[in-house]
Amino acid sequence: MSSLGLAVLPVLAVALLLFLVLVVRLHAFLALLVTSLVVAVVGGMPLAEIAGAMQDAMGRSLGYIAVIIGVGAMFGELLRRSGGAASIAHALLRSLGEKRAPGALGLTGMVVAIPVFFDVAFILFVPLLYSLTRRTGRPLLGFAIPLLAGLAVAHAFIPPTPGPVAVAALLGADLGWVILFGLACGLPALVVGGLWFGSRIARRIPHGVPEAMLEEFVEAPEKEDGGAGFARSLVLIALPLVLILSATVSRVVLAEGHGVRDLLSFFGHPFTALILATLAAFYLLGVRCGFSRAELQAMAAKSLEPVGLILLVTGAGGVLGKTLVAVGVGDAVAAWLSSSELPLVLLAFALAAVVRVAQGSATVSMVTAAGLVAPVVESAPVPAPMLGAVTVAIAAGATVLSHVNDSGFWLVSRYLGLSEQETLRSWTLMTTLVGLTGLAVALTLSAVLS
Repeated sequence: MSSLGLAVLPVLAVALLLFLVLVVRLHAFLALLVTSLVVAVVGGMPLAEIAGAMQDAMGRSLGYIAVIIGVGAMFGELLRRSGGAASIAHALLRSLGEKRAPGALGLTGMVVAIPVFFDVAFILFVPLLYSLTRRTGRPLLGFAIPLLAGLAVAHAFIPPTPGPVAVAALLGADLGWVILFGLACGLPALVVGGLWFGSRIARRIPHGVPEAMLEEFVEAPEKEDGGAGFARSLVLIALPLVLILSATVSRVVLAEGHGVRDLLSFFGHPFTALILATLAAFYLLGVRCGFSRAELQAMAAKSLEPVGLILLVTGAGGVLGKTLVAVGVGDAVAAWLSSSELPLVLLAFALAAVVRVAQGSATVSMVTAAGLVAPVVESAPVPAPMLGAVTVAIAAGATVLSHVNDSGFWLVSRYLGLSEQETLRSWTLMTTLVGLTGLAVALTLSAVLS
């Protein structure tokens, strides 16, 4: 295939994928696999080798992230069921006071959504939002938007949530760098999209608690946790992050073969770090909080129910990326990037944003964009810190412009009692500010690194 044809092939792949998802209404998993087949055939891969190549790509994609997402889901369910997530929220509210409640809610969202899925975390805190609104008489959005911004930041920017873990796996990025850049980009995004914008949109849409939802939710009692405790819950969330970051730092400051570096690399590998944190959570949030072995086993099983879909979509995204590499797209796109001088961070953001606007799912957008960027990364060496910045740029692109094709849009609309227009003015603008702020910081960091 000609160089021009290889350069155009990713564009055709995205167009086909969007056509299959939006027009034909195929599920994203099947649409990604069909697109991979078409790319392989059009790209000139021998027909006898296509099935084997797809099988190999699926195995390599899932071999890493399946463990992280599966173990992380168990951890998140334990944190939710034990009351640990609620205890973090109430401890921050008590220490900062109701006047600083928006900041406390934003930080709570950012912390809790690291191990807990976005929609679960939001619904978990809806009673708290209603209670604060009724006690203070302030607009609901003044509390909800900071919380949602924190949830959105953690959902897209900070491992071990599925999106950034999948992107890091597809690009070969070090999770330590991804965590560092995710925090560096996520905190300013929370301030701009959550606190600054939240205070302004609350004055323009001064709604209280929707009457229709009061029957569904009772007011939160004073003591929300089930014995988990703030300090215990926070330490457990921080444990895998600290271990992973320690391993990353050791690889920078210690020589290869150093005993301490090897030890930190073992305990700081995402597998080891998350397994240790989850085992500790089973005891500290499970046994110590009075759950029986049967209840803990049921929790673990329930936590894995939504994981299958995430893994299948992620694996199929990896198949598309590996197929593009196999037919030679990486070299062609790398050559085009060199001639156009378009920063890799900006390209990654744009690809994720286009897919996000077209089909809605942040995780699917991240996986698809990573699959398209992976050939470029594999064709030319990219430093580990820069890969972290590219991963966060993809996360930022997959966050912007959430609208009617995103399930999160309707979740927010229903529980906050907003019309479609009000949801666009509040939720959609918030996600866009979060994504653009994250991109601005990622671009700044990449400029410093280059």
